[in-house]
Order: sequence, then C-alpha cells, then structure tokens
Amino acid sequence: MSLLEIENLSLSIGDTPILKGVELAVAPGEVMGLVGESGSGKSMTALAVMRLMPFAARASGRVAFDGIDILAASEDQMCALRGDDIGMVFQEPMTALNPVKTIGEQVAEGIRWHTKASRAEAEEQARKILDRVGLPSAKFPLSRYPHELSGGQRQRVVIAIACALKPKLLIADEPTTALDVVLQAQILDLLRDLVAENRMGLLLISHDLAVVTAMADKITIMRHGEVMEAGDTARTLSGQLHPYTRQLAQASMHVPARPRPHTAGSARPLLQVDGVTRDYPGRRSSLFRRAAPIRAVDDVSLSIEPGQSVALVGRSGCGKSTLARMILALDKSTSGTIRFSGETITGRSEAELKPARRDMQVVFQDPYGSFDPRQKVEKLVAEPLHVLDKKPANAERRELVAHALHEVGLGPRDMDKYPHEFSGGQRQRLSIARAIITRPKLVVADEPVSALDVSIRAQILDLFAELNQKLGIAYLFITHDLTVARAITDEVLVMHEGRIVERGKTGAVLDHPQSEAARALVRAAPDLHRAIARRLQEQG
Repeated sequence: MSLLEIENLSLSIGDTPILKGVELAVAPGEVMGLVGESGSGKSMTALAVMRLMPFAARASGRVAFDGIDILAASEDQMCALRGDDIGMVFQEPMTALNPVKTIGEQVAEGIRWHTKASRAEAEEQARKILDRVGLPSAKFPLSRYPHELSGGQRQRVVIAIACALKPKLLIADEPTTALDVVLQAQILDLLRDLVAENRMGLLLISHDLAVVTAMADKITIMRHGEVMEAGDTARTLSGQLHPYTRQLAQASMHVPARPRPHTAGSARPLLQVDGVTRDYPGRRSSLFRRAAPIRAVDDVSLSIEPGQSVALVGRSGCGKSTLARMILALDKSTSGTIRFSGETITGRSEAELKPARRDMQVVFQDPYGSFDPRQKVEKLVAEPLHVLDKKPANAERRELVAHALHEVGLGPRDMDKYPHEFSGGQRQRLSIARAIITRPKLVVADEPVSALDVSIRAQILDLFAELNQKLGIAYLFITHDLTVARAITDEVLVMHEGRIVERGKTGAVLDHPQSEAARALVRAAPDLHRAIARRLQEQG
C-alpha cells in the first residue's frame, strides 16, 4: 500500500493551468525522484501535498496520505500533519529560517509543538539531530544564528528541522543545491539511512539527474505541469524512451564548445594575490574576554592572466567567498597584497578603487537576491555605469543596456520589466548582462549555476564560454560543482580550510588529484553514467 498517492492532480491559478493530471505514488521505505526544469510543476506538486498552495489556487483530483484525503482535510488536521508526519526541506535555507532565532530554538520548536516535550528535552533532541547532520556541538552550539553559518550549514539546519520528528514522509525540494559535493554525499547518505531505519517515504525533488539516479528507486519526469515519463529509475534513464528524458540527460552532461582554450604567455598577470590572510574576531565568551580570532583565509597566493578562466573549488566554509570578497575589495585582508592590472588595490580608498571597479565585476549565486525588486531591468543592468569616468546620457545608457541584454540572449523590451517577471535562468542572464556592461577584464562568478536546472545551466555555461571567446573576459569561477570546473575552466585551485592545497590544469587535477581534499571532492562528485551503471548492477 502506498504512503502517498496522487491521482489525476490538476491545479490552476486564475485561468493559468499549473498542473495537468499528475500521478505518482510513494511507498513506505521508498525514494521517489521528481525531476524537471524550472516551471515544470515539481515544487507546486510538493506544495499540494503539504496543502500550502497559493490562496488563489484551485486543485482537483486526489492526494491521499496514509489514508487521509489531503485536499479535503481541515486546516487543524494539516497543522497536525505538517512537521510531524510530513516533513519538508525547502530549497532556500535563508528564507526558510527565522533570522532572529537561534538554530537551537528553531530545531526545538517543532519538537516542543508536536511532542509537548520540555525545553530541556527538546534542546537535547535538537542537539542530537544537529550532530547527525554534520553540525557538531563543539563548533556549532545551539546559540548560533543563521547569519553566522554558511549556505551549506544553513541547509543542514533546515534538514535537521524536517527530520527531527522522524516523519513518515519527507519532501525534499532541492535539498543539496547549496551544498558542496562532499557534504551533499553525506546528506544523501543521511537521508538514505533515515529511509531505511524508519521506513520513511522520500519524495526527492531535484534537477540533478545524477543525484536522483543514485538515490531514487523510482523516477517521475515532469514538463509544463505534466508527467512525461515515469518508472524504475535505472531503466527509465538508461532506456530514455521519451525525447524529453534524453534532452535532460544530454544537458546534464553538457560541455560548452571552447575552441581556443587559454594558453599561458602573458607578460603580466591580470590579477595577482600574494600571501593574503583574513582573520575574523572570535565570539565574545564573557564581558571582558573574546575567543581567539578565526582564520578564514590563510596565506593564499594565486594569479589569473588576461582571458584565462580559473576555478576555485572547495567545500562550504573553506574560505572561497571570503577570498572573492577581498579580491573584489568588498572586504579587507588582514595581511598580504592584491594587485589588479599591475596596481595594488589593498588598502585603497573608494575613489582610488574606481578604475578597478570598472574592470572587475561579479555574478552572484542568487540572481533574485542581488537585484532590487522595486527597480526595472534598465536601471538594474545599468548600475555599474556609475564607475565610468563619463557617465552616459539617457539615450546612450538605454543603448548600452539593450546591447548587453542582446549579448546574453534577451531583448530590448526586457528593459521595462521587473526581476520577478523572469525565470531563474533569465535572471542569471540579467546578472551577467550587468557584469559585462562596462566591458570588464575580470568577472568573479560565485556559484553562478548551482541553483539552475540542467537545461538552463547548459545555456549559461555556453554563454560564459562565448563571452570569454568574444570579449576576452577572464573568469574566476567559485564553485563546488566539479562538472562546471571541468566544462568551463583552464586551471583549478583546490581550497581547504582557508588554504590552497592543490593547483594545476583542470583535466590534470580532476583526473589525477594529488591532495586528499581534491580526492574527496572527485570521489563525491555525482556522475550520471556511473550512477546508472551502479543501479543496473544492483538490480542484476
């Protein structure tokens, strides 16, 4: 008997159909993978199971959980189910967590609400589950706040909240998107163990086919609110009978065409980092005492030549983003020097940094969070133009914005839209347009494709490769996704606990890693072909 049964589920908002006759089932102890591109209806299907649809949504069909008709259940019944019998891990941990409550309070809250445990008992259970998801008490006391954690660490807190009461069904919506590959493997192992130990059903929503193949017993592939193909995971993905399944598989292994990879030979590096260190003050242990400083970046040196594409890879919290902020002069180094175009930028005033600001731009991981939602695209993309010596007039500014949009595959009419009117992939294109409008020499891309589905990811990687060839832009890609590093970069730097532990040509480092940190990343990296072969072997 299935734990969750969805039959002919249709859902519309106003006159817009979102889901069209969706059917799937999850049995106790079974993992169901739900795969598709952005806008395919995956998350809305999950929200329908939790009865968290938008207010204006109208749903029909049948959603049954453990014998309960979800669509007909009262709100009191749903409140009793949510968090207790049905847990959910949302994709964006920062919006799922309360910024003014400690992580201990947030994990213990659901325990106290559903079990009536005392504060001390709930905190003890919270401590155990946080230890289990990789947040040990020695480094992550219950008194920490979400802003004191990295993105991957915050996602572990969200998973701890969802799993604290050992639900019968766990819905995980892109649970490992923000995690490095080593931690991703650990979290997936944890979810797999919970399924086996508690006979928990798991609905795993992801755009990563390799992750779903490694985890899921069955798979459902959606597009435009409809189920395209469903069945046993290994046989569905090895057979690829539906054209859309083949399209997703090809996109997940896509490598951009880079006919002229960078070759060394520049007389002077574009970016030179020498012995950079960054310390942060330790937490105050009492009124008069403060703990020892925390070293986030430890004696790092690197160089990037004009037109070169370099990947900085490593686990969450290893110091990658801190190093990027110092390179961008958004954070000050404790020691060491950073030179850009031959000029030292460490210790400079904002006025002195203006030329560097023009020639060095950034693409952030979250394109929506990096835009002011109240401003139109024209103003957002034109923001970097204020660093030019001569600011363009209105007509010229519109022309520059239109040209930048054209280069990233968007049109002039998009200038008059707001960020919320674009998909995730389109918003990332807007981020790239904003970064290239001043014709920079270097673009720092901090996890630019980690939140995108495989098809959009392939398009964005193609765009980066094209701009590298056409404009000669150098890139520093900060990523935990080794497939991105292999696809788009000439060299790889492996960072671990604030230090660069290995460097070299991309193929050499990823095919024959020398450091233990690099070997751990390579071992944990998901691989679709390998996952399908292992699944088929397990099934005999």
